[in-house]
Parts: sequence; structure tokens; C-alpha cells
Amino acid sequence: MPAETHDALKTLVVTSGEPAGIGPDLCLGLATRDWNCRLAVAGDVQLLGARARELGLKLEIRGVEPDSIGAHRRGALQVLPHSAAAPVTAGRLDPANAPYVLAMLDSTARGCLEGRFDAMVTAPVQKSVIAESGVPFSGHTEYLAALTGAGHPVMLLVAGRLRVALATTHLPLRAVADALSVENLLETLTVLDRGLRERFGLARPRILVLGLNPHAGESGHLGREEIEVLAPALARATAAGIAARGPMPADTAFTPRQLTDADAVLAMYHDQGLPVLKYAGFGHAVNVTLGLPIVRTSVDHGTALDLAGTGRADGGSLTAALELALTLGGSARA
Repeated sequence: MPAETHDALKTLVVTSGEPAGIGPDLCLGLATRDWNCRLAVAGDVQLLGARARELGLKLEIRGVEPDSIGAHRRGALQVLPHSAAAPVTAGRLDPANAPYVLAMLDSTARGCLEGRFDAMVTAPVQKSVIAESGVPFSGHTEYLAALTGAGHPVMLLVAGRLRVALATTHLPLRAVADALSVENLLETLTVLDRGLRERFGLARPRILVLGLNPHAGESGHLGREEIEVLAPALARATAAGIAARGPMPADTAFTPRQLTDADAVLAMYHDQGLPVLKYAGFGHAVNVTLGLPIVRTSVDHGTALDLAGTGRADGGSLTAALELALTLGGSARA
């Protein structure tokens, strides 16, 4: 494939995430291979340099300004400088560095909104330590939605051809049923359909919708959400031209026969759909946030504190997230 001209290169920024976790390790790993784009990492230059030495990586690490990010070259890492508030030890969390983590997200999202960057890719953060710092934080998805003014974000995980979206995200299981409504589900289906069209280039996405209850409620004997919430939402989505079918019992929806006719599966809650997705592609799956005015992808795993600084962290998911971000449509510059 012929190389793109410098002017045609996309500009991507990767936020390095929780400094005590494997995020810095994975970002450093990106510099050891070729990327056909302008690529920078948001993070602390000194921290990244120290972690590179821990890992035995000989890299040229230099700070750059947002408008001077050049074409990536192997062996070099361009860094959008942010300063950690407290010294960082791999594997040891410190709530004092929560503002540093959030500042990276803030500036990178702002750069995407302003058209300076085409997409952002996020390394994992530690939700608990951010919350301990006094900032309410339930996850990247909700935080970036508030930051960019997106009214209804949808979490979509991708592992090859398997795409699984969530109707609810980080909620206790007992709160899921109360969070589902006809209007909310209709909006989720609308955002998912539009995202599959605009980001993934699917002309008429086929969406398989899972039921909430076992056996999709068994005609109301095992719960009435399928009758009172899901069916009306699906009827309205179909009337609006969205190719959605269901509600389908979750225990049979992921069979090859069912997935043959589906471009994406909409699960009702986090642990209904994601165990299957992660079994199919853990370590290489990608989290995509639909409904944002920017392109954002992320890894499918957490901070893995026990692996930080050891050289044993698998960078497959961050690599896949960067590769997918390069292919998604609807960039901030478009």
C-alpha cells in the first residue's frame, strides 16, 4: 500500500492513563513499531523516561506542542507534556495524581473538539483512586460524554466481527431494570445505528437486541420488561428505519446462526454481553464510545497494577485500539 503524504496523515493522541498502572508501559510499546500517522502520547515526560529505563527500552522521548506533532517514527515517542502531582511508583496508587489523569483526558478531548487531533485513544485509568480523590468518576464513557456535551453515549466493544453495545454501563445489577425505559432504549438504538453507519461505514446495520430476563422473560412469566419496555422500543426503532430485532434470549443470541445476521448485539447490562466479547477477543478487543462528537477508542482491560514496570504487560488491546481509531470515520477534522 503506498505511503500517505504527510499532509494526509491523521493525528492521534493516546492518554497514558493511571501512572502507576500499565498504561505508560503500553504507550512506550507503541513507539517500538511503525505507525502511518502523526502520533503523540499525553503524559509526564520524566515518568515515561523513567519507566522506559525500567523496561530496558531505548527510546527517544521528547515533549511536543499540540500543533507540532510530526509523523511517527519507530524508536521515538512524542509526548504532550503533563506533570504528575506526586512521585510515581509502578504498582502503587496515589490519589494525588488523579488530577493529572483527568487533565490528560481534558486536554486531549479538547484538542479533538478543536480539530487539532483526529482521534483519541485511552489507556486504562483506576476509577477507584479518582473517586478517592473527591472527583465523582464512573468511567471514561460518562466522563467524556459530559466533557464533550454528548447527551447519550453508548459503549461498544469490538473483537473482530463481533460488536457488543451496552444499554446500561457501570451500574449495580439491582439498578439495571429501573434504568431501562422505552425512551432510553430508543435513544441507545438510534445512537448505535448512527455510529455503525458513520464510524464503521455500514449502510444498514443489523442490530440484535438481548432480553433482560432469562429466556427473554418467558412471555412475562420471568419478568415483564421485555413486554413493557423492550418490545415498544423495538417497534418505534423499526418504524424509524432501524434494523433491530429481538428481544432475544441472551443464552442463545451468541450462537453462530444468530450472529450471522447481526452487525452488532445490544446487551442490557455490562456483564450480560461483555463476558462473551472478552472470551472471544480479550487482549485484542477495543472499546469504542459512540455518540460523542469525537472519535475515541480504548483498551478492553484495566490498569493491571501487578504487571506495571515488569515488561510482562500485553499491549495487544492498545495496539488494536490505535489501529481501529485510524480506520473509523467521522474524525474531528472532517
